[in-house]
Amino acid sequence: MERRRFLFTVAAAAAMPAWAQNRPVRLLVPFAPGGATDVIAREIAVLMGKHLGATMVVETRGGAGGSIGTSEVARAAPDGYTLGLATQSTHAVNPVVYRKVGYDPLADFTLLGEIAQAPGILLVNAKVPATTLAQFVQYLRSHPDQLTYSSPGNGTIGHVWGELFKHSTGTAMLHVPYKGASQALADLAAGQVDSTFTSVASAMPHLKNGRVRALAVSWPRRLDMLPEVPTYAEAGWPENNQPTWYGLVGPAGLADERRRALRAAMQAALADPGLQGKYRGQGVFPGLGTPEQFAATIRRDMDSVAAIRRTAHISVD
Repeated sequence: MERRRFLFTVAAAAAMPAWAQNRPVRLLVPFAPGGATDVIAREIAVLMGKHLGATMVVETRGGAGGSIGTSEVARAAPDGYTLGLATQSTHAVNPVVYRKVGYDPLADFTLLGEIAQAPGILLVNAKVPATTLAQFVQYLRSHPDQLTYSSPGNGTIGHVWGELFKHSTGTAMLHVPYKGASQALADLAAGQVDSTFTSVASAMPHLKNGRVRALAVSWPRRLDMLPEVPTYAEAGWPENNQPTWYGLVGPAGLADERRRALRAAMQAALADPGLQGKYRGQGVFPGLGTPEQFAATIRRDMDSVAAIRRTAHISVD
């Protein structure tokens, strides 16, 4: 009996994909530290590491709109020790607008699943003479190319959102690209630019100082944290009601047992009330989708971005 129990225990242990205790699992964030992506990654990494019985460390690899860090994930060995935080920018925007992005968003990765969605938000400087989205659109139509909007850079999701807004509303604004969301928001608050399209997570600190005004959010319903701000659909422009998303990926060829173990760790982390509270406090809504759903989302958004690229002639070398 004892021998059979011992053999069963050994066999069960062998069937579990073990991560070496002395080798950390890297989660690469393809953007500069301190942003929403960094927060999302660090919160889930702690809990996933505990579930896997391994140390998971977050490393930032910013540059080229997230393409540099994402390319590093694609080139890594498919052994479960290198994962990446995938975003709408890295997997749906960059492959469409960059001439040479360096990876295929589907073929070069093992898709583990979408882990969260985040509403976008349209902000204007407090000096802009509009307190509603309808007033802003009317003002833009009567003052074509006189107002500006900032973005984290050419080809970023903020740039795409801005061009989508211009196309859907029949308005014209001048695009002012920055090297990151923090400076784009800082100059909006300072009045150097008139508006921006960003995530709610990035916008919240600036909404508290009264120097910027929120006109619309891209979410199915009004947000509890911003109950006075309507959705784009509610305000009459449903085409812009598109939230952004975050997911986890590994290199292509990740073994099935590793993929299943990572999915189980993701599910356990996202079910944690503490993580859920921290995400929602950042304007991020957790939820684990299947790899198949994740792939469908990427394909859908690539098609959407391609249509915007053709209209706005967005291209990044």
